[in-house]
Amino acid sequence: MQTADLVSQLIISVFLIFGIYQFYFWCQRNPLGRPREFRTPVDDAIPYRPGWVWIYSCLYYPVIVYINFVMVSPAHFLHVAMSYVILLAAQMVFFTTVPVAIPVAWRAYNQRRDVSERFLALVQSFDDRSNSFPSMHVSVATLTTLHLLPQLGPWAWLFPVLIAVSCLFTKQHYVIDLPAGAALGWAVYEVYRLLF
Repeated sequence: MQTADLVSQLIISVFLIFGIYQFYFWCQRNPLGRPREFRTPVDDAIPYRPGWVWIYSCLYYPVIVYINFVMVSPAHFLHVAMSYVILLAAQMVFFTTVPVAIPVAWRAYNQRRDVSERFLALVQSFDDRSNSFPSMHVSVATLTTLHLLPQLGPWAWLFPVLIAVSCLFTKQHYVIDLPAGAALGWAVYEVYRLLF
């Protein structure tokens, strides 16, 4: 692939990431019902470990952007980008029709005691308690992994596993959100394979 194509794709990817989040925030403001909670004793037993915010945010975006470096052509990039748009549409259906929010008490764990908690507080200032189910972090990480498997092999699965653990330790998600997110990411990948 030519350098100009790669640079163009990187720029488009950044715009897509920021643009997609506008739809994510729209869902937070426009649920079709009152958000419910899926809290279980298992969720309460998982400890709060704010240091995992660095995986939650700082591993997540670079790996998504890395996918540009394995594209073989602009058409390949366009098809992969469309898979993320399909995933966003599916997530929006869930977020608006089945709104789920994490408990208020989980946000109270963050006392801004160190740099990790302050960074997590920054993330939480943009990210409301809703849009919990299914986990968008895990669905995107799963879809990304499936796109990267031919190049990275089984090692690619470390990405969604680390993201899923970070979702739990930062108290950003319920346990049930994670397999639901992984299943959605996988389903969208299968749709992508059928279409493209």
